[in-house]
Amino acid sequence: MIRMDAHFLGITELVEAPSVAVVVDVMRAFTVAAWAFGQGAEKIVLAESLDEALALKARHPDWVALKDGPPAPGFDTVNSPGMLRSMDLGGRTVVQKTTAGTVGALAVKDASLVLCASFVVAEATARLLLTRKSDSVTFVVTGEGGQADEDLACAQYIARRATEAGTDAADFLRRAAESRAAAELTQGVRQGVHPDDVALCLELDRFPFAMVAAVENSLMVLRPDLVPSPGDDTSI
Repeated sequence: MIRMDAHFLGITELVEAPSVAVVVDVMRAFTVAAWAFGQGAEKIVLAESLDEALALKARHPDWVALKDGPPAPGFDTVNSPGMLRSMDLGGRTVVQKTTAGTVGALAVKDASLVLCASFVVAEATARLLLTRKSDSVTFVVTGEGGQADEDLACAQYIARRATEAGTDAADFLRRAAESRAAAELTQGVRQGVHPDDVALCLELDRFPFAMVAAVENSLMVLRPDLVPSPGDDTSI
């Protein structure tokens, strides 16, 4: 069994930049981000604030801006995988500002490696941690002040999957399905929600890439990183 020292912290518990950070937001920021890449987006800019997102959109009218909650002037769509999956984002840049996920990623921007994750990219994220030989990883549980069970379950699953290949996801997915966030999305407590959002957030390994965030020209930019499956022959 491979050893990996995993730490699970909320955003406010981060006292220094970790070496390797996996920022988890299952419902819904980093499920949405994965769908954006699945729909052809080239990159995602993680905005510090709604004002910054709107300013970036104003400077780059062809960029696609999205936010949490209901639709708002200046934004093209909302933080919903169910809504995003019908959009053609081929070659586009997306600007994303959410309540928890983007905040968590920006909080660890000085880490040497920042991955943004959810269940839809769990396997690829675990494989990238293995590929990078990450022996100490800080998982940032973004929701509910670090208490969101869907995020903690996903973080624990990725950590276990990176060290024990036979790990079953069923119990981790069940916890996410029974989380407060899932209930709020299902019951319509939150705005800007598609009826399929929870199911899409629980779709294990829907995408074959991990998502790597890094500072580019003073902006935190997220890009997909295709991780070969074990046994893939990548030689020419």
